[in-house]
Amino acid sequence: MATNYNLSRVILLSTAAALGGFLFGFDSGVINGTVDALQLAFDSDSAGTGFNVASVLLGSMVGAFFAGTLADKFGRKPVMIATALAFIFSAWGSGISNGSLEFIIYRIIGGMAMGAASILAPAYISEIAPSKIRGRLATLQQLMIVIGLFMAFLSNYWLAGLSG
Repeated sequence: MATNYNLSRVILLSTAAALGGFLFGFDSGVINGTVDALQLAFDSDSAGTGFNVASVLLGSMVGAFFAGTLADKFGRKPVMIATALAFIFSAWGSGISNGSLEFIIYRIIGGMAMGAASILAPAYISEIAPSKIRGRLATLQQLMIVIGLFMAFLSNYWLAGLSG
């Protein structure tokens, strides 16, 4: 097996792939800061608000289930690009939603991206990483999830301070 590889390129590609983990963590954490506003905006009770928040898990389940099959059929990179676009579409749609059902649909789309990214990124990183550093690079996904959560909590804290 050849040991020649461009370390900076492998790290860059691995970090780019692990951005799905960052988005997973950020999305999981940032929703906590919106619970009260969601309840007011959609005039929902606790159960409705809980479903608004938790609906992302339905999409995650679907995304994780189908990601491997889609990646085998179309390739990891195209499916990862589609996943990134789904993250963008979901964030945009969640932000402009006028009602609970619309919000839930966009959350499910975001969940599908989260589930797919959770499967695809570690597999892609393992495929491109040289064996000497594969284990270290494979942890990038988990590290990015934690960084995403941390950034979400920081933004929640900052926004809570702005709103009083």
